[in-house]
Amino acid sequence: MTTGLRVGQGYDVHAWEAGDHVMLGGVRIPYSQGVRAHSDGDVLLHAICDALLGAAALGDIGMHFSDKDPQWRGADSRTFVKHIHGLLTAQEFEIVNVDATVLADEPRLGKHRQTMREYIAADLGLPLDRVNVKATTSEGLGFIGRREGLACHAIVLLERRS
Repeated sequence: MTTGLRVGQGYDVHAWEAGDHVMLGGVRIPYSQGVRAHSDGDVLLHAICDALLGAAALGDIGMHFSDKDPQWRGADSRTFVKHIHGLLTAQEFEIVNVDATVLADEPRLGKHRQTMREYIAADLGLPLDRVNVKATTSEGLGFIGRREGLACHAIVLLERRS
């Protein structure tokens, strides 16, 4: 028996560079560095995009928003999320839930987490209780612990309505 349920996972990473903020979940967070990226470098939204696209077998974020295309230079990643939501809707997928974990020793995300969830839920047309954002450190290990960059893992569940 085949079900209409689909699971997708996504991952994104960006290196730190000179700057004064980082974008996470559509929220501009003041920080002593920025990220090296073609768009706004929002690892949280990029990982969610890849998870959504993967669950629907629609490729990956680079296929839809190439870093070779100048129109995406500095782009707001919320635009990507909204576009992908439209693709899923057209294919009769409903997003059941989104769960993501940001991996970064800094900056601290606690006071921004609720706003991130609200933006993601709004952009995907979901109730807030279907979106979860967590953060963890790497306990000083690896490239994250050396403060060379940050990353995010995301997982989503879709259900095809037809």
